[in-house]
Amino acid sequence: MRWTQTFIPTLKESPSDAEIISHKLLLRAGLVRKLTGGLYTFLPMGLRSLRKIERIIREEMDRAGATEVLMPALQPPEIWQQSGRYETARDVLFKVKDSAGREWVLGPTHEEVITHLAASEISSYRQMPRNFYQIQTKFRDEIRPRFGLMRAKEFIMKDAYSFDATDDGAMASYQRMYDAYTRIFARCGLKAFPVEADTGVIGGNHSHEFMVPAETGENDVVYGETDGYAANIEKATSRGPLHPTPAEATGPAPEKFATPGVVTIEQLSQAPHHVEASRQVKTLVYVVDSQPVLVLLRGDDTLNEAKLMARTGAVHARPATPDECVATLGARPGSLGAVAGVPAKVLVLADDALRGAKGMVTGANEDGFHYRHVEVDRDLRVGRFVDVRTVHAGEASVRSGEPLRIRRAIEVGHVFKLGTKYSEKMNATFLADDGQRRPCVMGCYGIGVTRTLQAVIEQCHDENGIAWPVSVAPFVVCITPLNVAAGSAPLTLAEKLHDDLTAAGIEVILDDRDDRPGVKFKDSELVGFPLRVNLGEKSLASGEVELKPRTGPMVKVPVAEAAQRVIAWVREQQAALNP
Repeated sequence: MRWTQTFIPTLKESPSDAEIISHKLLLRAGLVRKLTGGLYTFLPMGLRSLRKIERIIREEMDRAGATEVLMPALQPPEIWQQSGRYETARDVLFKVKDSAGREWVLGPTHEEVITHLAASEISSYRQMPRNFYQIQTKFRDEIRPRFGLMRAKEFIMKDAYSFDATDDGAMASYQRMYDAYTRIFARCGLKAFPVEADTGVIGGNHSHEFMVPAETGENDVVYGETDGYAANIEKATSRGPLHPTPAEATGPAPEKFATPGVVTIEQLSQAPHHVEASRQVKTLVYVVDSQPVLVLLRGDDTLNEAKLMARTGAVHARPATPDECVATLGARPGSLGAVAGVPAKVLVLADDALRGAKGMVTGANEDGFHYRHVEVDRDLRVGRFVDVRTVHAGEASVRSGEPLRIRRAIEVGHVFKLGTKYSEKMNATFLADDGQRRPCVMGCYGIGVTRTLQAVIEQCHDENGIAWPVSVAPFVVCITPLNVAAGSAPLTLAEKLHDDLTAAGIEVILDDRDDRPGVKFKDSELVGFPLRVNLGEKSLASGEVELKPRTGPMVKVPVAEAAQRVIAWVREQQAALNP
């Protein structure tokens, strides 16, 4: 391929709306162009890298025993109503109407479609295990598209769905996908690691996300440095707060005291009351599936809403309004508590960190008043103790006790063990070997293909531009003759090298532009070709060719050895990326 035969519109400056480095480089290197917020056109170099990622995914999915299919992007809303997700996923669903006024859904994912297929095609345990996958465009109504391909309204995703006759079989399918994902990201040149994850709106009871460390990531990952523990902040647990509430002997009964104007944890911790945040019981009122629920935490802790959703099995949950708090407890936020005045029908959840706490202070359900000498187990009407707090850095790991750390990361893949959530609702059943009819045990597995491409850029770049791994680079070698006049020695050798390397299966682009060497060098570094071959008249006169790896020192090799040295370098790089 010659540079002048393709389209690589590089930019010297970053567009003003590009917020993170990978987004800037996508645009500056001429990989994509923005149509509008959350919608991008892939240009030739970006499309070549995207197709390489797709090829790696297909190879590993096929290797793991999955079968490729292609499902409709346009879906009838009835199957979403049948699964129950027409409401739970309503915030991200694109809905369109046809000329007859009938409503349709643009698929953000395909659990419903594949389960509908399984319900009609799988009837016996002898037809399982089965795993179907596709690579297809998805649509999600992102309110605030941002960061380029990271959070877009339209994107390409690989989604797979397994069907098994038993739970053990489903776990085996899950492990095959987990292992395949590990190989996929390694082959893409990504340093990705799995973390325990919340299942969210998709559901299920076992889940891991594959994360790429990045300061610009939208996920917080909690991990132990040496014990192997890693979890998304929405799932992470620890051995408790950094400063546990000291154990005390049983004290006097709760005593009401006036706290005029005190409505925050910080205000209560200051003069004249001086109640440390760790000694306060914070009472939050949430509306969970239309019902009020009280959530109790230590004053120095933060509610993790994902955990609350998981612990209650909620479809929707939101903080109650001040008026709703008054209607439930008779007081406004800042004076709420579970000591008195809590209706019997209201569920009270207390975080595990409050279990056995004594000598606490909480609201009296009367504006301007609190209770002191509160003992959680004795004085509060707790329905259940649950883990609903957000873990903080430095807390002890549940595995080893070592201090936990927190870092930012980009989610590139997610694997779920769904169980029978969808198969039961959508009648995907089979005849078991004992003659009984049972629901299929399912799993689902997703990779954001376009997001993976940008994650590679986010992890593999420097001040000069992208530094692609050879496995996903648009071209592996860029041959750069410094004189492109017809018949010149640099161009003549460049054309021969191009043909020889292409014949050896090496993907080569020949920069035949009549431009200054500095411009050509900067563009090749910006686009990120792993190896550049410089051909100048001075070096050729000395019988040498310059090989410049994108992230390594330049080396000079004899002209006669140039092709073999390039081939050897590329093969070595390829081998390093194949686990």
